[in-house]
Amino acid sequence: MQLEQASPETSWSGTVPSAVDLRVVGVVVVTGGLAASLNVPYGGMVMAIAAFVALVGGGIVAHLLGERKLRRITDGLVERWVEAGGHVEEVTRSSDGMRTEWIVHTPDGEITIGGLALVPIARLTVEWQGVGDTMDASEAETHLDALADSLYEEIFEIGSATKR
Repeated sequence: MQLEQASPETSWSGTVPSAVDLRVVGVVVVTGGLAASLNVPYGGMVMAIAAFVALVGGGIVAHLLGERKLRRITDGLVERWVEAGGHVEEVTRSSDGMRTEWIVHTPDGEITIGGLALVPIARLTVEWQGVGDTMDASEAETHLDALADSLYEEIFEIGSATKR
């Protein structure tokens, strides 16, 4: 019996770690506090606390849903690149925890995928060799195949040709 060796094209483990953005959580908490403070003169402390809990809870849920959407898009892009023959070593999140972004490590360089993770206004950003592009996350998710194809061509085919 022979064990199958993983080819270089499939060295990616297939997982994208979660990446919660503490800046977004901070904005949600501060905005919830300011909005709830407006309820103190009209509804008292009980209404202010209830409003704060509702606003912060809703904001954190919106952030977590936005993070999941961006993570799904990142996973879909990397999966399609590997299927097309691109060499992806690993996918890591940014180390500081202050951004919703992932770094895709390839032999041709690092690709940064991230954006604003707040579900109604989620934005996707892809940056490679100092050049970035931003688009609506829902639009990116809808047209994921076309986006993956165009980015693959730009990063893996043109990028490899310029290094020769």
